[in-house]
Amino acid sequence: MTNSPAHKIRIGNVSAIIWRNPSEKGAWYSLQITRSYKNGDDEWRNTDALGYDDALTAAKLLDLAHTWITHQLEADRKGRKEAVA
Repeated sequence: MTNSPAHKIRIGNVSAIIWRNPSEKGAWYSLQITRSYKNGDDEWRNTDALGYDDALTAAKLLDLAHTWITHQLEADRKGRKEAVA
């Protein structure tokens, strides 16, 4: 079974991929920044190597990912409180 990302945010050819990791103490989230590019055969590939021009885009994606994860953690906490009540 393949684990799917919880959320993906993309700006241009740079993406933030967010993974939800369940645990007994509640979920935790991790993220990955990737850049898409075409190789010589016009086939799309992904890399975690970013160039100078990708730096601000990656920073914005990290900010957006942080906001999304913060909202998810709050929703997770509310869900656990409601389940206990």
